[in-house]
Amino acid sequence: MRALLSTSIGVTCAAALTLPLAAPAPALPAPAPVAHAPAAPAAEPLGSTQSLPLRPLGDGASRAAGEPTDSASPSPGGQGLRQLASHRFSLVGVVWDDADTELHGTVQVRTRAAGTGRWSAWQDLETHNTDHSADTGSAERESGTVRGSTAPLWVGDSDGVDVRVHGEAGGPRTGAGDTAALPAGLRVELVDPGDDPQQPPAAGATTAATPAVATPSTGITAPVASPQAGALPDSAALAVAAAESSAVNADLAPLGATEISALSKAESEEQAVVAAGAKPYVGPRPRIVTRKGWGADESLRERAFAYTSTVKAAFIHHSATGNNYTCSQAPSVLRSIYRYHVKSSGWRDFGYNFAVDKCGNIYEGRAGGVSKAVLGAHTLGFNTNSMGIAVLGTYSSKNPPAAAVTAIAKLTAWKLGLFGRNPKGKVTLVSGGSGKYKKGAKVKLHVIAGHRDGFATECPGSRLYKKLGTARKSSATLQGR
Repeated sequence: MRALLSTSIGVTCAAALTLPLAAPAPALPAPAPVAHAPAAPAAEPLGSTQSLPLRPLGDGASRAAGEPTDSASPSPGGQGLRQLASHRFSLVGVVWDDADTELHGTVQVRTRAAGTGRWSAWQDLETHNTDHSADTGSAERESGTVRGSTAPLWVGDSDGVDVRVHGEAGGPRTGAGDTAALPAGLRVELVDPGDDPQQPPAAGATTAATPAVATPSTGITAPVASPQAGALPDSAALAVAAAESSAVNADLAPLGATEISALSKAESEEQAVVAAGAKPYVGPRPRIVTRKGWGADESLRERAFAYTSTVKAAFIHHSATGNNYTCSQAPSVLRSIYRYHVKSSGWRDFGYNFAVDKCGNIYEGRAGGVSKAVLGAHTLGFNTNSMGIAVLGTYSSKNPPAAAVTAIAKLTAWKLGLFGRNPKGKVTLVSGGSGKYKKGAKVKLHVIAGHRDGFATECPGSRLYKKLGTARKSSATLQGR
């Protein structure tokens, strides 16, 4: 792949990329080009990310074969990119250098299906994605790796992309024209989720003994580092990271388990740690697909786990990745979002604590233990003492499936019950600073809240937000309240 030089950002930019399938390899490999060719990165266990800069697009640029005729055309001060590559991808997003800079404008993409060569219609990317991130001043936010980003979009198996970005009319300006200046360092991210994980071993297969892990309590502090393996080969380090990710659930499932099985209400209450003499209001534990189950590459995330002191509230989100996925593709969607959060956006791990697909399957999100108070990056200003649940899809104008709403109720009945929370109640949280509440403000919120309750955002989509009342009632009923 040819290296491309970054240039200054104008007020409009467009990119057109076609990514044809690689031809079969010859008996002897052809010499690789040397001029401006960056060294290939080391192969990663699962998936890949192509990060391609947007740049000015000249009037005389020729179209690549198969590119749609109505691609964003060059314009004065416009930007674009034409790049040939061989890697397919299934998820698209746009990132930029400064996480504190908003993109005031629109980002649209269209993609070419790898199987048919057909181009999709133009689709919008959600540009206001800062509200899904670590809190200002936190170690994760101040790591120096975090970038500004749009929400990613799941597009399925694709080999071509066309991107156009326009500054908002009347937005913040730099004196050039009547449209907003775009952030510096705009890049399009093309994410390949890699292959699905291998099937688990047959029942009865021997597994290694697992270290004992304490049951959750409300006194965990952040951050807590996991053991360091020292200088190990990549494969060994990956094995250690995977074992650590699984071991934090060792009180719930064997090491290496692909799922945590469902329990009855009585069994769940028996396992729960509650104050002496208090009645446990813990819902039945639902089936949860583990990170191993959906194929998380544990070498991507930071090795240390970070915790908060308790879980007072659950914030419900939609992933805004679109609804064009099947439930069998949900693990691939999760691996793509995970890679986009870590490799493209610069976060320490998958942002949400849990995810739910349109069929109601529940997935472990950020590593650290599903029964523990893991510190996420999902609701800017309110990540402390909360958890984030993302329903895969976009529910601004489309109703969420009943199975997904039911899954929210089941998950919150169990997880909030472990920390003594009433799903129909309210709780006071202290803002860490957001677009809606200043830092230090004490805010009274529903125990099961929508993302928009803590930040000025459309998330979790108006249609899903309207279903939260139903989820609260069902969750409380499952707890026996």
